[in-house]
Amino acid sequence: MTEQTLDQKRAVILLSGGLDSATVVAMAQAQGYSCYTMSFDYGQRHRAELNAAARVAREMGVVEHKVIGLNLNGIGGSALTDSSIDVPETPGEGIPVTYVPARNTVFLSLALGWAEVLNARDIFIGVNAVDYSGYPDCRPEFVESFERMANLATKAGVEGQGFRILAPLQNLSKADIVKAGVGLGVDYSLTVSCYQADDDGRACGKCDSCRLRAEGFQAAGITDPTRYF
Repeated sequence: MTEQTLDQKRAVILLSGGLDSATVVAMAQAQGYSCYTMSFDYGQRHRAELNAAARVAREMGVVEHKVIGLNLNGIGGSALTDSSIDVPETPGEGIPVTYVPARNTVFLSLALGWAEVLNARDIFIGVNAVDYSGYPDCRPEFVESFERMANLATKAGVEGQGFRILAPLQNLSKADIVKAGVGLGVDYSLTVSCYQADDDGRACGKCDSCRLRAEGFQAAGITDPTRYF
């Protein structure tokens, strides 16, 4: 295999430590990619998801796992970065307060930078537009627009070595995601989805993310390994 072919099969994957991003890692590996995962310590409520991301990266054998420090709590505006805003425990209308302003834009921008350094051309993100909380930066239009921007804003893009932003979960239900991951051997006990998990990674069972996860496993007919406090 040539060096060029190796480079073409490298991928940077945004890894939160949750169910969706772990599934994306497994999907990329099944497609023959050498996976480089990136997580963010951005001032979120708990570190359980970062610990989960490290576990997933280690157990799934990625090439390199990088954690980038940010300070999104410096601007606040989200229940996930501002402790004065409560995480809602019942479904509401509109975009929920757990939306983090510009989060996926910032995360993908840093993943794009690392991909260019690695000479990788594919960036994976686990956004979903079916069973999700209505965040604007999870929609197909956002992913497509970011890909266009990526190829305008980088040396590699300008020189014709285009980037792709891949969102393989985009049109899957949570049940479909769970089934796909189980079929690929994902150990979901490694993952944490809860917005307000405790230090041991145990979930509240009440937030939007917990609800979507539990409903997905139930619809898939698969036992959810989530631990609750």
